[in-house]
Amino acid sequence: MLMPSLLTMALAIAGPVAQIPKSSETAVSAVLDDWHLAAAQADEARYFGHLREGAVFLGTDATERWTKVEFQVWAHPFFKRGKAWAFKAKKRSIAFSVDGKSAWFDEDLDTPNLGPARGSGILVQEQDRWRIAQYNLSVPIPNPLMDRVKAQIETHLKQAATK
Repeated sequence: MLMPSLLTMALAIAGPVAQIPKSSETAVSAVLDDWHLAAAQADEARYFGHLREGAVFLGTDATERWTKVEFQVWAHPFFKRGKAWAFKAKKRSIAFSVDGKSAWFDEDLDTPNLGPARGSGILVQEQDRWRIAQYNLSVPIPNPLMDRVKAQIETHLKQAATK
């Protein structure tokens, strides 16, 4: 008797899979690539134009949860000086809702200031345009380093609490 593959079992549990045209995946990738490029080119209007109203940006620090407006206020000085940040996706995975109107992704990023990083998030289709609803920027920590990093974070939080 053949054992079903993990993918077969996952599909059976998840239900029907959306048959999304390759053009949708290309369109989502194009939005994300242009969003990153707009930051590298310090094009503030283009960068924030890719975020839908009410979008949320989660930064690498635990305190960094910004609405689109809050993030724009924080980021404005970087764009104004003519240099924001330069992230480039090295690898990206994209999935779609059954109706094809929502997409979620994760991407491995090459960043000059953070080193290897990861972005993940959600885009929604508004009319004929994909817009970012949430973006989560993180710095993956290799498992062998986790105990040391955890101890550093705990020390930092204790010190911050006493200030």
